[in-house]
Parts: sequence; structure tokens; C-alpha cells
Amino acid sequence: MKILAVMCLLLSAASAARAQIDADLVAKRRLFAPMGPGLKQIREGADGKIYVLASPSPGLVVYSPEARRLLTMREAAGLPPAALAEAKASGEVLVEFGEDFDIDAEGTIYVADRATNNVQVYSKEGRHLKTIAVKAPLAVAAMPEGEIAVGTMQQENLLTVFDKTGRLVRDFGDPEPLTARKDLNRFLNLGTMATDAMGHLYYGFKFFPEPTVRQFDRFGYAGEDVRYTAIDAMPEAAAMRREIARQESRGDTPRFRQVMTAMGVEKQTGEVWIAVGNMLLRFDKEGNRRATFRLYTPQNARLEAVAIVVEKNRLIIGGDPIGIYEFERLDKPDKK
Repeated sequence: MKILAVMCLLLSAASAARAQIDADLVAKRRLFAPMGPGLKQIREGADGKIYVLASPSPGLVVYSPEARRLLTMREAAGLPPAALAEAKASGEVLVEFGEDFDIDAEGTIYVADRATNNVQVYSKEGRHLKTIAVKAPLAVAAMPEGEIAVGTMQQENLLTVFDKTGRLVRDFGDPEPLTARKDLNRFLNLGTMATDAMGHLYYGFKFFPEPTVRQFDRFGYAGEDVRYTAIDAMPEAAAMRREIARQESRGDTPRFRQVMTAMGVEKQTGEVWIAVGNMLLRFDKEGNRRATFRLYTPQNARLEAVAIVVEKNRLIIGGDPIGIYEFERLDKPDKK
């Protein structure tokens, strides 16, 4: 009888977990076609412009709020030899391979150029301003007063902050101990970043078994974690931990499939949105899960998100190579 009761409880919990999907989110339309292949990041400027990075081609493209192309910043890795020679002869400063980017309130653009071990800084018109040397930059976030936070596997801490002159001013964020192998543990702590209107920095751990986002203030003081620990996440989390143990014992170069595939933050409210493949999770600013969706294109194809922009009345979500889509927000923001 006890065994039967336990089995019933487990089945009941599993059914409740499956019921956590609030709705299928079907996109209203595709945006910025043919952007999609090589998609790395999407950001929204303070003026409503949408910035899209797809590497190696076409590079960083800026769109007006009406989706009109305003500026294209090309990447050297995506140019044929003749076009590359012409660009260099004209003195154009090209990113070799953009891994991530962000923009500040004035429209200054910061691009993590993984191939050249630099963060390239451009004006809002696309004019090159300066280069900040950073070994293997993988993520960037623009902070108040012209500071820039950079994530790289080469540093002991999660984040390194540079001031507006490019001088290193501080680093912070202790990696979580997931394994005793130092190189493997640092890889598992790699993340993506976002900011809000209050100057908070959000660090999303891409390879954690349980998808996790940590909030910092600009000086590195950590707030509460947002973590997805529902019962329906347990099998995948257990499988990830087994894979960590297997790779730890083998000693091979770390190779893992991303768990958290994208993260977005609503600027005004601090709500966090996490994508795990085509599942989209909404958390309030206290870290409580408020809604769970499955993402589909207008043709009902699964959309596995790699980039998210959260606006008051819509979501802009992109996948590689399927493209970038606009979604209506079906959730009702909580009244505080």
C-alpha cells in the first residue's frame, strides 16, 4: 500500500508538472528576414531601434522601430576576399567574429570580437571609437557611466568590468563549484548577460543543470538567484549531472549542449525570461515562476530560442537558423 501511495504521488506530481505549460505561443509574424542563420544576439536601444548580430554574415544590423534597415556593420569572416581587401584599403575597422554585443543609453555599441581577443567599441553611426583588449570575450553588457562588463572563460571570476577609457576597474562573481576539475568547472559557469533600467546586471548560466540567473548590482553585490527547479526539469538536470561526472573522469575538452539557450529581462520591471529550447519561462522580479510557454512559428514549427527581447506588449525571439519572430505577450504582469 505504501509503495502504491508513493507511486500515485509521483504520478500526480508528474501530471501537475506537465500542466505547468500555460499555453503554446505562436508567433504573429517573422521580422527582419532573411536574418536567422548564425544568429547570436538581439538587443533593443533606448530609442526603440532593434540591433541584430548574426555571425559571420551579415554582421551587426540596426533596424528602425518600423523594421527598416538603417546600418550594417560587416564582419571580416563573412566577406569574400575581394570585399575584404576593399574594406581594409578604405580603412574600415571590421570585427573578425562577433560573439555578443550590447548598446548603452547613448547608442554606443560594444562588440565582443572573439577572434581578435578584443571588445570593439563603435559610435551609434558605426564609427570605430576604441578597442579594449580582452582575451576570448564571450559576453558583454553595457553598464551605467560608460562601464562595460565582459564575460570570458580566461578569468577566474565570472565578470570583468572596464571603465569608459578601457581601463580594468574590478571583477566579481565567484564560479559555482560543479566539478573539481578547474577548466571544466569554468566552462560550466559560462553565461549570457542582460541589464535593466535600474542598473542591475543579470548573469544567466548557460550550462547549469538547473537553469539559473543571478542578479548583481553594478559593483558586484549579488542578489537572489532565479532558478528553474520544477519536477519536470529534474530528468534533464540529472542527465546533465551524469554527463558532467563522465567528462570529469575522462579528462576531455569540455563539450556540452546548452541548457539555458537564451535569456531576456524586461527593463522596467526586472522580470526574467528564460528559454530552454522551445520552452519559455517567465519569472517575476522576486524569482517566482509565473508562466511557461512553448514557442512556435506561424507555420507551427518549433522555435528554439537563442535570443530574447522583452517589451511591454510583445516579445521578439530569434532562433538559429529559423529566424526572428514577434510574439504577443499573453501573460498578465503582476500588479505590485
